[in-house]
Amino acid sequence: MGTVLSKIILPIAVAAVALVLVMGLVNMMRGGSPNLSQRLMRMRVLLQFVAICITMFALWVMGR
Repeated sequence: MGTVLSKIILPIAVAAVALVLVMGLVNMMRGGSPNLSQRLMRMRVLLQFVAICITMFALWVMGR
């Protein structure tokens, strides 16, 4: 289970964080809607929290 978390699910979570970050930055650079940028940045923070939780859980599982 630890390998599935660390080799499949964690990279997907990190990629999702990076994708939302880039989308938010592109929207801000193009002068898009400030509300959309704010929503994307909030989603990024939430996804970062999820990625950290997955990382900690994977480390805990692999340490058992």
